[in-house]
Amino acid sequence: MDQLRLIVLIALSFVSLMLWEAWQRDYGPAPVAETSDTEAEAPDKTLPNIGANPSSMAAPSAASTAAAAVSPIAVESDLLALEINPVGGTVQRAALRQYPAGGDIGPEPYALLDDTLARYFVYQGGLKAISGEGPDHYAPFTTTADSYALADGQNELSVDLVWQNASGVKVTRTYTLTRGSYAVRITHRIENTGTAPWSFNAYEQLQRQHQDVKQYFIQTFTGAAVSTPAQRYEKFTFDDLTDTPVSTDAANGWAAILEHYFVSAIIPSAEPTAHYYSSVIDDNRYLIGYHLPQTTVEPGASLSLESQLYIGPKLQKTLAQVAPGLELTVDYGMLWFIGKLLYWILDRMFAFTGNWGVAIILLTCIVKGAFFPLSAAGYRSMAKMRRVQPRMAALRERYPNDRAALNQAMMDLYKTEKINPLGGCLPILVQIPVFIALYWVILESVELRQAPFIFWIHDLSMKDPWFVLPVLMTLSMWLQTRLHPAPVDPIQARVMQVMPFAFGAFFAFFPSALVLYCFVNNCLSIAQQWSITRKEEQKT
Repeated sequence: MDQLRLIVLIALSFVSLMLWEAWQRDYGPAPVAETSDTEAEAPDKTLPNIGANPSSMAAPSAASTAAAAVSPIAVESDLLALEINPVGGTVQRAALRQYPAGGDIGPEPYALLDDTLARYFVYQGGLKAISGEGPDHYAPFTTTADSYALADGQNELSVDLVWQNASGVKVTRTYTLTRGSYAVRITHRIENTGTAPWSFNAYEQLQRQHQDVKQYFIQTFTGAAVSTPAQRYEKFTFDDLTDTPVSTDAANGWAAILEHYFVSAIIPSAEPTAHYYSSVIDDNRYLIGYHLPQTTVEPGASLSLESQLYIGPKLQKTLAQVAPGLELTVDYGMLWFIGKLLYWILDRMFAFTGNWGVAIILLTCIVKGAFFPLSAAGYRSMAKMRRVQPRMAALRERYPNDRAALNQAMMDLYKTEKINPLGGCLPILVQIPVFIALYWVILESVELRQAPFIFWIHDLSMKDPWFVLPVLMTLSMWLQTRLHPAPVDPIQARVMQVMPFAFGAFFAFFPSALVLYCFVNNCLSIAQQWSITRKEEQKT
């Protein structure tokens, strides 16, 4: 039947779309650079170590080698546990105290930044002097203590690192952590007590080692992103950074490195125009950052510069408050407008129930209720098709070799019985975008990470460890196909029999939250379709 062909085609199209999106993320074309090739490749003569040629800033030096022997400064707030290296003031480790690492690591806090060789990901920044020495991320700083902690009742914690040269220039770099926030405020206070002007460029950068982890079925983005007022969210895979380095100027922007559920972002103050750049170091180490225009502090003068470093989960409401467009790192793909609505409903249901699994069930009921009239029309059409199956089989026997006559006779039958042969497919067509959007909501929502549901399901973002939900979903799909009109064509009949089990095997590796949605949706559809089919059959 044409209707069943369309259902199979839609299912295959959905799977193909997901595979295409995964292929695009891994092998899609690189973004077009905003500057010419000549401009991107030309070194910045006034900034030999930043901008278009930042790699020399990241290369090993005597100071960086000595940094390994220096004990880091431990800084703890209620959400973050940082390690800051006094050599360069580099944030070499940042653990998220509210997010256990899980897996083989266990319940220890997840380290988003980490300077170990297995996962090298650090924050670097400072002031690069135009001539002479400056407090860059190789310079030695001094501090009054080797550990700091946010005390009970204390709202902010500040850590001062001081650098001073023989010419009378003193720079105090202050890291300020705020209770309940993953955003770290970074302030540079420059005091020139010497007799000569002192010029510098402020810069910040994130440096990460690329880990080539193969992903199957569930594809998530790991790479860099840059935001400007002209384009609020532009992401780059690590291969993109190799082929086309970032080189753009903008005010009121930010740069970040993303991974599944988490993001690290450097956010300059909104006023100055920053130059955003990227570089590749040693083939598998990548760097993205920005530097500000040259600044001069006259003798006897002082100046303060401020920026933010966000190190934490992709929490939409939090990110939107930190910087414009930072919430876009929660990427719902091309159907983001549907995804945002679904997340809003899901978040409200969680606030009501306190359980993300129950919230998904309620969301499914709401979505199903919204499509109830459309689904009812489709199921009535299916019921009518089911009722006239014997007459359709008789027509096929009457015209076994005359395709044109068979089609005309079937169209006459549809017209007489007031049947729309495509009516049963319309609900499926409408719900596919919602399903795809919900797929990305579940995949991108850090709230579901390690969120328990019931009994054996302790993490809704992972596959069902006992495959109970995939089996239930398969059975519900099989039962639903039994309510559909039986195909006359034996090939179509076999396809319809196999499809529930094929989808069940495919979904066995999907997040249990998504499988839960499918199972509940199938159960509601079965109840609705059975009720409508029974009413239509009673009319005969």
